[in-house]
Amino acid sequence: MTDVRTILRQAAEALDDRLEAELLLAHVLGVNRAWFFAHADDGLGADATAAFGELVRRRAEGEPVAYITGTRDFWSMTLEVGPATLIPRPETELLVELVLNRLPAGGRVLDLGTGSGAIALAVAKERRDASVTAVDFSEPALLVARRNAERHGLQRVRFAASDWYAAVGDERFDVIVSNPPYIESSDAHLGQGDLRFEPASALASGEDGLDDIRRIASGASAHLVDGGWLLMEHGWNQGDAARAVLEREGLADVFTAQDLEARDRVSGAKSVAR
Repeated sequence: MTDVRTILRQAAEALDDRLEAELLLAHVLGVNRAWFFAHADDGLGADATAAFGELVRRRAEGEPVAYITGTRDFWSMTLEVGPATLIPRPETELLVELVLNRLPAGGRVLDLGTGSGAIALAVAKERRDASVTAVDFSEPALLVARRNAERHGLQRVRFAASDWYAAVGDERFDVIVSNPPYIESSDAHLGQGDLRFEPASALASGEDGLDDIRRIASGASAHLVDGGWLLMEHGWNQGDAARAVLEREGLADVFTAQDLEARDRVSGAKSVAR
């Protein structure tokens, strides 16, 4: 019987990643990673060893850890994820921070392209007085988002199937937020790494990656209250282009915020009085 220390070392060498090996074994055993410190010398039974080996094989073939385990941590929540949803990434937490900084008491938020519900649920968790609406074109993604809302006791978040603004009619919001597709359709990275497994519709957006950013920006003024904010995530090299889109739509106070690695990550602007 192989002990935990040895099997983890072997898996870490195979994956060239100790953290991923620990996440996969923790998933198999139903424990947290801290458990390994106290149980490194414990033997691992044949069934657990076989199950772990299968997960390591899947990861070695490129399948994302989040899809293998079915979960990803975001903000202060563990969220269900799957092939129907984009995997929430740490840099998107900047988007949540910017929403919280601009949302008035009792404010209304619209999350466009909610996917797993990560942004909408993080905002709803932090601001219990807010009214949060989350839409997505994908019904399978919405099923995941609704389960995440139930898991975290946030059933008051309203979900709807929608092609961007289609389902919200003439409603107006204090903040519109989105992590839309923004990768160029010809980008070679779409065929590499984790991106190979994520839904293409949640990743690519036209030749320059800005098609959906343009669509969202063009409808913002009709769905924001006076002085309301539009906040959108984009690629590290799209800050200039995203600001230009916002300026062309006549929005005010256009800005770009950088992530923890000092890369352009979120651009936003404010609606003007009608």
